[in-house]
Amino acid sequence: MTNGHPTREEDFDLYALGALEGDEKLAIESHAAACADCARKLAEARGRIAIIGLAAPDASPSPHAREKLLARIRASSSTAATPAPAAAPARDRQPGPASPATSSAPFARWWAAALAPIGVALAVATVILWSQNAKLKSQLDQLTAQVAQLRDSASAQQKELEESQHAADLLAARDTIVVPLAPMPGAPPGTARVAYSSHMGMLMYDGTLSPPPSDKCYQLWLIPAQGAPINAGVFHPTPGETDHWMMQMPAGVTPKAFAITLEPAGGMPHPTGPKLLAAAIS
Repeated sequence: MTNGHPTREEDFDLYALGALEGDEKLAIESHAAACADCARKLAEARGRIAIIGLAAPDASPSPHAREKLLARIRASSSTAATPAPAAAPARDRQPGPASPATSSAPFARWWAAALAPIGVALAVATVILWSQNAKLKSQLDQLTAQVAQLRDSASAQQKELEESQHAADLLAARDTIVVPLAPMPGAPPGTARVAYSSHMGMLMYDGTLSPPPSDKCYQLWLIPAQGAPINAGVFHPTPGETDHWMMQMPAGVTPKAFAITLEPAGGMPHPTGPKLLAAAIS
């Protein structure tokens, strides 16, 4: 024991099995009485021993065995009720073989004495294996969680690399235009810009704007030279953070302008609110 604590976890199981004696038994009892953590471990060990006992399958004797046992009991009762004949004088006795009961009694006692420690050893081994399996399962669960965390981290890094590559390809494209969005009357504080390639059909937004009311959102639109405005993203900025995303757009669309409007939370299929920021493409 270290500082009164048992140095081996299996000591609790050995105590619960009744396999500890003398000073070892007294040491655990006196320490557990004052240590809540060791008292809990001792209670868990008793629970494990109880579960092992309950896990043993029920065994019912066969009717033949029951009848055989009752016959022996009746025979023993008859023998006990019949007076035993007077013992012959020692000089008249003739040596003979010992009776089965007399000769088998020492062997039975020896066999029972031999089996008792074997049973205790098997119980102890079972408890130790139980404890080791529990530790291995805990370690396996921890490793599984670490592998899942590493997999998620690797997936996130792969996604960032892909987005960085897409952004680099977009900015390197010959037809890419990068336009800042100018504030309109009533626009929130902040800045916003759009990069767009008609050939790639790819749009990238970067901006830092003050958040809208809780029941509203901002919505970015690509306004084509012909046709209805195309939704390019719905967002609700977080104060102090930069919004950034890339969105696949219909390829080959020539833009006339880009605009951000204030819309109901969740966005709309077409612009309905006031125009807050915009940029015309000449």
